[in-house]
Amino acid sequence: MKNILKKILPKKVLNYKHFLYAFFGALKYGFPSNKILVIGVTGTSGKSSTIYLMRQIMEYSGLKVGALTTIDFYVNGEEKLNDQKMTMLGKMKIHKYLREMVDKKCDVAIIEVTSEGVVQHRHRFINFDTVLLTNLYPEHIESHGSFENYKQAKLDFFNYVASSPKKQNTNNNLSIFSPIEKTCIVNANNEHSTEFINPKFNSMWTFGRKNKVIIDTRDLSEIMAKDIKIDEKGLHFEIKDRKFDVKMFGEHNIMNITAAICAARTIDINWKTIEDATRNFKPIPGRIEFITEAEKLGFQVIVDYAFEPVALKSLYKVVDLIGPERIIHVCGSTGGGRDKSRRIPIGKLVGEKADIFIITDEDPYDEDPVEIINAVSTGAEEVGMEIGKNLFKILDRKEAINKAIDMAESGDLILITGKGSEQAMCIQNGKMIDWDDRKIVRKAIKEKMK
Repeated sequence: MKNILKKILPKKVLNYKHFLYAFFGALKYGFPSNKILVIGVTGTSGKSSTIYLMRQIMEYSGLKVGALTTIDFYVNGEEKLNDQKMTMLGKMKIHKYLREMVDKKCDVAIIEVTSEGVVQHRHRFINFDTVLLTNLYPEHIESHGSFENYKQAKLDFFNYVASSPKKQNTNNNLSIFSPIEKTCIVNANNEHSTEFINPKFNSMWTFGRKNKVIIDTRDLSEIMAKDIKIDEKGLHFEIKDRKFDVKMFGEHNIMNITAAICAARTIDINWKTIEDATRNFKPIPGRIEFITEAEKLGFQVIVDYAFEPVALKSLYKVVDLIGPERIIHVCGSTGGGRDKSRRIPIGKLVGEKADIFIITDEDPYDEDPVEIINAVSTGAEEVGMEIGKNLFKILDRKEAINKAIDMAESGDLILITGKGSEQAMCIQNGKMIDWDDRKIVRKAIKEKMK
């Protein structure tokens, strides 16, 4: 019956069930978002990383934090890796977590907000105080029908936050924040950001790189990085004449860091605390995560979440900095109607950059995984890769990872992308199987050491 309804009812109508879930969730758990400062982070990429860094700065300042992201579900020091294969939880789960955050005395809740989640009303009845846009570029087009629809979902979320009632700081969880303002934070380096600046907000901020500002920021508070240097030790830059040295790879992380710093400044976390926190950042799970066990065998392995061309290009900038003897890249592309148009471009990009390309399965959902692999392979073959020579199609992802580890020699770098720290793989008929690329890599390395 459920599948029949999906076929005969418009998606817009079906989405209202999530509206009802959101309402009953808020009702059941006592509208918990009214009792805690809530920050929503949306954008095409960088959401989870920004939240992970934001969380660390806030905790370093002494705040108790809860966060719901693609990476994990986190409540005041208790971390559970996200095993739901869903960034923005449904069926009352967000409200349930917010209730837990309130009960465990969290000061701040940070929620990763997706465009699909907004279309499905999962953000409803959550009283957000701050909303942050990491960036915006064409992605998820098949899901939304067009880039304009995708952008509109983000705009709808901003408008929702701007129009929500302001909170009073009479509740214990809110008493340290004064005043509690409706705040927006946008990327000054993104051409679409101007559309998200809404005069209904009480406070408006921008972040980014000083030399790449492309919107009018005169009436906005700024957190801009300048004098940027990138080397094998990490990222180095200045913000308001303060020097930052961050032990992280990836030029794109400058945007994630400045966004996190901006969010911290909106709640008056002092600069000394921010400087100390960034200097002591912990690595982000599944985001340019080095599997250090490989170093004993003379090669390196990076597991990264990058699943689309823009993110992969950023990753290869890190690879250029490392300068390996050879690059062995293991990846595929997601199924389920998720941007089929990216498959051939991924094949071309990796085909041009890697020495050896192993194409494999990656969350096929109900699609034929072989067809997905063949589409990626088409892109790689178009740029000159040859099947059986430097291009391999291996359906079983575990087998593909094992082959990469077996082939690796001293000086090589293996990239395993598309899933990062995800704890499940989505297959046919709505089923999920337990998965963790990092565990499989470590087991393969252990076997190679024998």
